[in-house]
Amino acid sequence: MNTSRVVIINYGLGNLSSVSNALTSLDIAHEIISSPNDFLRASHIILPGVGSFKEGMDGLRRGGWIEPLHEQVLQQRKPFLGICLGMQLLSDKGFENGECAGLAFIPGLVEKIPVTEHDLPLPHIGWNSVRIKQGKRIVQGLPVDPDFYFVHSYRLVPTDSSVIASTAEYGVPIVAIIEKDNIFGTQFHPEKSAEAGLKILKNFSEVT
Repeated sequence: MNTSRVVIINYGLGNLSSVSNALTSLDIAHEIISSPNDFLRASHIILPGVGSFKEGMDGLRRGGWIEPLHEQVLQQRKPFLGICLGMQLLSDKGFENGECAGLAFIPGLVEKIPVTEHDLPLPHIGWNSVRIKQGKRIVQGLPVDPDFYFVHSYRLVPTDSSVIASTAEYGVPIVAIIEKDNIFGTQFHPEKSAEAGLKILKNFSEVT
């Protein structure tokens, strides 16, 4: 029986209702929280995100989330899922709207997708198949090439390729899912990605 309680961080930049609705459809106990004090009730943490890297870090800083997140994720090792911008903020540094330090949970940089020579538009919007790396917990039960819904102009480039759980192609390779110990991230929006996306959220909620 799944006894997890997922919290969704409200820091002013997230598709909170869609993530909540997806968890409700899976009968996963959860709540949207607006204070780091509410981490006490959490077994799992989701950081959604829509906007620029700098906006995201500014929002986390204003809300006093950064130090509590380090304690919850790195010290207490609660399962953590970053969605879209939420995944990018896990990196060391981003360059959207100026250079900005990230949470530094996953070594690497966030850079603009280099699509000029491929004549592709940005942002990258729509359904894209991803190549699954077998053996990762977050992708268990998924087919080899599932489709997910993406909306982004920047990509995470991790220093250590072993954290990559799946990749997509948009002129160049894009890291679609990361997994490192208790830390997970999706560049796409699982809450908008039909059955495959719901499977990602279910797998995350079952991580112990």
